[in-house]
Amino acid sequence: MQRKSKPVPHVVYILECADTSLYVGCTNNLEKRLKEHNHSKQGAHYTKIRRPVSLRYSEAFSNLKEARAREAALKRLPRKKKLTLLQ
Repeated sequence: MQRKSKPVPHVVYILECADTSLYVGCTNNLEKRLKEHNHSKQGAHYTKIRRPVSLRYSEAFSNLKEARAREAALKRLPRKKKLTLLQ
């Protein structure tokens, strides 16, 4: 009998960089991605030059399509509105 595995949640997140700028991203492994942003050459160039970064906000989605749509919507928000999410 095969077990049905739960779908891997996709996470949209906002990081605050050392220079107080904000970075919005999407992943299916948040812990791994945070390590990449802070310690790896595979982190986004934007965050590599603004380390350290800290996780300030995250939302989980059951599928990638929804997560990418939310990521795009967050990226369009002005900084002030993003900051309200972090409170």
